[in-house]
Amino acid sequence: MSRVPVTALGPLASAAAVAVAASGVGAAAAPPQPADAPGFVGSAACGGCHESEMAAWHGSQHALAMQAATAATVLGNFDDATFTQGAVTSRFTRRDGEFFVTTDGPDGEPGEFEIRYTFGVYPLQQYLIAFPDGRLQALGIAWDARPKDQGGQRWFHLYPKQNPHAGDPLHWTGIDQTWNFMCAECHTTELHKNYDAASNTYATTWAEIDVGCETCHGPGSAHLAWGRRQQSWLPWGKGGDDGLRVHFDERQGIRWTIDPATGNAVRSAPRTSAKELETCGICHARSAKIAEGWRPGQQLLETHVPSLLEPGLFEADGKMVDEVYNYASFRQSKMFTRGVSCSDCHEPHSLALRAEGNGVCFQCHEQAKYGAVAHHHHAEGSPAAGCPACHMPERTYMVVDRRHDHGFRIPRPDLSVRFGVANSCNDCHADQDAAWAAAAIERWYGPERKGFQTWTEAFAAARDDAADAAPLLLQLATAPGLPSIARATALENLARWPSREAAEAARQALTDTDPLVRLAALRTLRPLPVEQSWLLGNGLLDDPVRGVRLEAASLLAAMPQNGLAPADRQRLSRAIDDYVAAQRLNADRPESRVNLGNLYAQQGQASAAEAEYLAARSLDPSFIPADVSLAELYGQERRDAEGERILRAALARMPTAPELHLALGLNLVRQARGAEALGEIARAAELDPGNARYAYVHGIALNSNGRTDDALEVLKASQLRHAADRDTLVALITINRDAGRFQQALAWADRLAALDPQARTLRDAIARRAGGEQ
Repeated sequence: MSRVPVTALGPLASAAAVAVAASGVGAAAAPPQPADAPGFVGSAACGGCHESEMAAWHGSQHALAMQAATAATVLGNFDDATFTQGAVTSRFTRRDGEFFVTTDGPDGEPGEFEIRYTFGVYPLQQYLIAFPDGRLQALGIAWDARPKDQGGQRWFHLYPKQNPHAGDPLHWTGIDQTWNFMCAECHTTELHKNYDAASNTYATTWAEIDVGCETCHGPGSAHLAWGRRQQSWLPWGKGGDDGLRVHFDERQGIRWTIDPATGNAVRSAPRTSAKELETCGICHARSAKIAEGWRPGQQLLETHVPSLLEPGLFEADGKMVDEVYNYASFRQSKMFTRGVSCSDCHEPHSLALRAEGNGVCFQCHEQAKYGAVAHHHHAEGSPAAGCPACHMPERTYMVVDRRHDHGFRIPRPDLSVRFGVANSCNDCHADQDAAWAAAAIERWYGPERKGFQTWTEAFAAARDDAADAAPLLLQLATAPGLPSIARATALENLARWPSREAAEAARQALTDTDPLVRLAALRTLRPLPVEQSWLLGNGLLDDPVRGVRLEAASLLAAMPQNGLAPADRQRLSRAIDDYVAAQRLNADRPESRVNLGNLYAQQGQASAAEAEYLAARSLDPSFIPADVSLAELYGQERRDAEGERILRAALARMPTAPELHLALGLNLVRQARGAEALGEIARAAELDPGNARYAYVHGIALNSNGRTDDALEVLKASQLRHAADRDTLVALITINRDAGRFQQALAWADRLAALDPQARTLRDAIARRAGGEQ
């Protein structure tokens, strides 16, 4: 899930935990900690000794990440202002020092709601409304905090195209606008969600209502006690344990020296950790949370699983598409690989750049070379002459929030021509095509400009099911020196093309030093029989990083335990327990309830699985995987009539959901209602014509209904779009073979064998039949 980024702010709260409880907002005890664990003391306690850092932090986006709504903190116009979106007109008012909005509520009827907190200061400010069950909901109407001459100082809707209504997850009262899950962690310090699944309520607590000192440095009581014991802090670092878990010393004693031959700086010593990036990644990564209580010095994967370079989130070349923040982008960059840390460019307390404009880049890139017109080919001093214009393309999120991609790429419009990815040249020159831009780049810099990120062809092939996808992904997955996030993405994609080579690549990656690569290698093994996956991956049930252990548990949960040694049974059981705990942490989300249902179904616990699927449907009736999974469970229990009712009810709400039509079609197949099933399956393929799986099932259904020629036409059309889809090729082979068309079957078998050498046996068998036909 994505989380709302840190664009909100608030004054210091007391160090005591604060709770959003069923009765409203008030004090609550923090969750129990070990007796000797350091406690949280609040940022105010740090200012006495760290005056300059505190001064820089005050007024920053972190210091003001969330605020109680007061006349001093509310930026929006609450002087009887109105805003209309669709058929709903909302009114913003104030009285007796409090702020209110009159708008459509959870039942769709207008009501007046008090603004409890502000959320964000620039370029927008959102507003939070408290509900009796402990939820804080983020209003879908936000205030544009930009100056008026930049289009700001107005109310606007965050989802103008979707125009969500009551009952929609995106509506401000819906599940996707619940602060406790979606946003809270990155706008407070030491958040504990405290969701109670039995009552569907929250008692959320935090140590501080901002992103305070202890968010990054960890609980400060031990450090505070150490400081009070010191007669002198000098010489710094010589007084033994100072009570801090980790020191951000990646830059300490480091020099960057410009190499005259290249004009680029070289680090005086390699960076040996990524603790800065892992700390920033807690909020500046698109991730799924698996545990609370992250502490500085831990891997991000100890509590969060970051997204890889997935379609919909990133382009094939790795540039950001959706709201992914900066972690994954920066991990792709040459700068990160060469040792750059976040604080090389950003002052970590004020969050300001280390220098203005191009000056931050000229810290490491020779100005005489890279600031010259001969390099950037744009008018001196113009916005296009700025380094970010070409190397950090902007995308706009939340309607008004412009953010730079942190992959630091060279412009590659030639890749736009070949693969359809965007490029920074045409971001500005929208009146020209990519070929024009590619010609200009070649004219200025020559034809050989590969850059650092060289995986576009592999990921584009994977996304297109191209014939060369598997070898390109294998090459990328095993390439030394490339960013680990790209190798991990390649490994995850290889699961779609299982082979001995893919299994061997995974086997090697299971011992990679980067836990993200180890996790992805486990995903490569998913198509294999669980016994084979066990032989390769069971060692990672004991991985030192929680995220990897949970992935191993998910992969190996179906392993029959009667054949395992007692110690192995215990290891597997312990990892599965951790996996369940991670899902229970997010029991307020339908995704986690379906994950639990799938686990229980895998283990043969049908009643427990059913309960989780039903809970998921209750949390979000629009969450399609819950309906589909429940219907599949009922199918396994020969309760298809119940599954049919579930799916038809869901289709009445969401008639254009292809997943539901496919699930209903398969349900009807199990009920031996072939003609009805074919209609539903055909509808799924019609709604999503680019989906290879839907086309495959459609072809099989047509053939089963005696329409062999129609089946072959559907499958051949899909194979043209998805040349490397194994299921489609196998279907073309078997349907032609069964129809006695051995020459056609052989032609398709040749294509399959070219993709998968293990299919040579099948190809040879078809060839013998084809020879007999002649």
